[in-house]
Amino acid sequence: MQENFRVKGKKLYFGYVDLEKAFDRVLREVIRWAMPNLGVEEWLVSAVMSKTVVRTVYGNSSGFEVKLGMQQGSSFSPLLFVIVMEAISREFSGLTLGAVVR
Repeated sequence: MQENFRVKGKKLYFGYVDLEKAFDRVLREVIRWAMPNLGVEEWLVSAVMSKTVVRTVYGNSSGFEVKLGMQQGSSFSPLLFVIVMEAISREFSGLTLGAVVR
């Protein structure tokens, strides 16, 4: 693709997403935005966005709000990450190739 654009004298832009620490860097508000955009019902969005509690052998902590990142070790976190990536992908797929390449 790069060679075809170069031969035609057109500009081509590449994007790179480093997913190494992706779970740690996703803003919770991005999760809140992504879920309804993919048709997730509000009651489930509210459940996912509810306050976090830490459980220990000594009892549970008070609830607190998490603003950044997803729960490590949760089997639900990969699904949330896929939802975010899909919503972002759909948002950018609305751009036409002509709008990106001039």
